[in-house]
Amino acid sequence: MQAKAYPSAPTLVCVITNDSTVFLKTGVSSAFEMFGGRCTEVKKLVARLDTASMTNDPTKKLCEVSFGIISSRFGYVPADYTIMPYPKEAVMDSPEDYEAVQEKKNYLGMIDYTCKLFDRIVVCVPKHMMKMIMDANVLPDGRVIAVTSPELKAECEKRDWMFLERNGPRVGSENADIIFEEIRKISE
Repeated sequence: MQAKAYPSAPTLVCVITNDSTVFLKTGVSSAFEMFGGRCTEVKKLVARLDTASMTNDPTKKLCEVSFGIISSRFGYVPADYTIMPYPKEAVMDSPEDYEAVQEKKNYLGMIDYTCKLFDRIVVCVPKHMMKMIMDANVLPDGRVIAVTSPELKAECEKRDWMFLERNGPRVGSENADIIFEEIRKISE
């Protein structure tokens, strides 16, 4: 993994996941508030990072965290964007679905556009979607923490990405701890 480009600047972290069939709201809300289910673990990680403070100065935030969700209807959206629920049958759940949404919404292009400046990018998506991200080469070498299938470990290592085997629905508590410590390490 690469060091931060600007060591004295705040650490910038982006966390990426995809949508869930569990909609927590029936009307318009932020993407963060909309999805439950398999997004819950990732949302907890985002909240943990967002509220963490520096060890040597508890008045300073550990990092600035952004959260993006690859949604079946809207493509890649920041978690604070306002969205509406859609039929849970429309939620992507196969490689063909991921490719169809990519064709319509170009979420890979949006990830490429929005993630260039981050010091660490945590990606928690299904194996085939991760493969699409790798094949499109939209994330930088040396700055990604990939929570994914063991089948992609060698490719992660070639890119100097941190590989974490996916445990549980998305992250798993052990992986969340490892991610948190990596962010702490480059921030302090």
